[in-house]
Amino acid sequence: MAKDIYDLEAYRKFVEELKPLLKGPNIKHVDLNWLEPHAREFGTKTKYGSYGWRSFISNRLAAKTVYLGGEKIQLPNPDDFQKNLIEKAPEELRKILHYMKTLPFYHIQRQMGDNDAYNPVCDLYVCSADPKNFRIGYMWGNTLLKPSSRPGPNFIMIHIPEEHQIRQQILTLPEYNLNIALGTDYMGEEKKGFLRQGMWCADEQGMLGLHSGTKMVTVVDAKSGKMKNYGAFLFGMTATGKSTWSCHQLFLDHKRGERVEVNQDDIVFLKKDGSAYGTENGFYVKTDIIPEQQEAMYYALTDKTALLENVMIKADGEIDFQDEELCANGRSIVFRDKLRVKRDGRLIGISAKSINLPSLDELDGLIFAFITRRNTIMPFSQELTPEQGVLAYLWGESTHSMATNPAKAGESVRIVGTDDFIIGSRARKVNRFYEIIMELVNKYPGKVRFMQYNTGGMGEVIENYEEGGKKKKRMVRKTQRVPIELMAAIQRGDLRGTNKYETSMLGTKGIVNVEGKPLTEWDAKKFYSDEQIAQYVVELVKGRRVWTEEIAKEGLKPEIIQAAERAFAIEKIGGKSMISIPGMPGEKEIIYVSEEPVKRPRRPGLWRWR
Repeated sequence: MAKDIYDLEAYRKFVEELKPLLKGPNIKHVDLNWLEPHAREFGTKTKYGSYGWRSFISNRLAAKTVYLGGEKIQLPNPDDFQKNLIEKAPEELRKILHYMKTLPFYHIQRQMGDNDAYNPVCDLYVCSADPKNFRIGYMWGNTLLKPSSRPGPNFIMIHIPEEHQIRQQILTLPEYNLNIALGTDYMGEEKKGFLRQGMWCADEQGMLGLHSGTKMVTVVDAKSGKMKNYGAFLFGMTATGKSTWSCHQLFLDHKRGERVEVNQDDIVFLKKDGSAYGTENGFYVKTDIIPEQQEAMYYALTDKTALLENVMIKADGEIDFQDEELCANGRSIVFRDKLRVKRDGRLIGISAKSINLPSLDELDGLIFAFITRRNTIMPFSQELTPEQGVLAYLWGESTHSMATNPAKAGESVRIVGTDDFIIGSRARKVNRFYEIIMELVNKYPGKVRFMQYNTGGMGEVIENYEEGGKKKKRMVRKTQRVPIELMAAIQRGDLRGTNKYETSMLGTKGIVNVEGKPLTEWDAKKFYSDEQIAQYVVELVKGRRVWTEEIAKEGLKPEIIQAAERAFAIEKIGGKSMISIPGMPGEKEIIYVSEEPVKRPRRPGLWRWR
């Protein structure tokens, strides 16, 4: 891509001229106490005493986000629309200076993190020409902490919802710790704008920003009968269950002292000793929950402190979390200390004392769990080697669904680290993850584990067809979703050491027994023929190879590329019968197929755990 579309001098001059304007007479400096009544004036009160709001824009402008600056931070593959935004950015920046001089703004300052070394101070400036936008600063301010005298750095974000929607865009200047949101009133831009900058600066300081929840789990070890304390990182794209499983109690035996303590649900900063600095005190969660399955989340969402956005609030103040007719991206800020579960007739808090995860020296073990959502042949749980764990971070896999993107339903979607907020080289992130992980594995042998959990299902069949000269897809057979009780049992058993794994067709160890119960009804062969299974594996490997080649161009370590090549050789697994796949031009892979007789696909009964 031509580098001359970036005007570094224009960015420098813009920042220089902006700084004095941030102290202008048109800017009102406020705090949460001032914002609360002004925001509530435009909200809807629920029967629980909480408030909800609606935004005109109900999702982030990811496709309209560009990074302005030197080669190190530039988008690796900007599309034509993004290139156009970059070319016109100097003109837009001049307009922003005019807005900052003339329009009314309010300013609120908050702090990200609570530790002794890295606590970014976040200054938000929101245009208040439309007073409904007091909601933005109020909601965002409740995700972070009160400013302290602890070390920064300092971040600035400017949000001008009033900019015309034909000029909607997010301009990020990472080298100046500055983000700008234009033409949208979605509060998620604040949250991710500051956190994205936090990850970038953490990376620059030798840490690694991760799109991951963290929690501590105390369980009774099956072998020793002793209590063990584990730290867990849970990676996952939006809507795969990252927040759900970061805040889930796993139906542990609290009478024996087993428990989950929640640290974070979204963004953390990993250190070389295995610890992780947390970022937020309020979690910005999706609200499509089922109360009996997501108990802690339900109690937090129905607390009077919850701040709801784009959620169905009925005329009588009742909240319907499952009604997504108006918006399929209902959100809410819930507070860590409101995550509770009912035990022996009373509500017990499950949040950890700190938002930070302790170092591996203070734990019995550390688990890196990668959450994916696939609906065909992938086991619900895979035990990974450290090398495979790095590849899981590299591939960051999930799939499109008929609900979210019908045109691409069933197709893989990949994002490095399941993190679509990476600034600059994605390979740089993978390399840093590899370095930290391998150092931890070598320093703490046997204490670091890697898992991949599939929160999707099994058995889906989607058919491609043409109609009116257009390629379309239709659902032939829906997936059988993994029951949440089963997924909880899998994670519980992994921690207790009661599950059984065997080498799978994917080159990893796939789960075959959960806490003494075989998973025979979830054998992929009950849903697909051997030929279908082999075809799915071919497609998976093909997609992973193309993705690895793309990221490798950004500077991937040779060791990681070699690990990926070894993972592509699935035909070497098990030494059992092999078949080649017909109808795959240019494909030379030979895929492992079990020696067991072929069983015709069938739909299993609903899986019951208890």
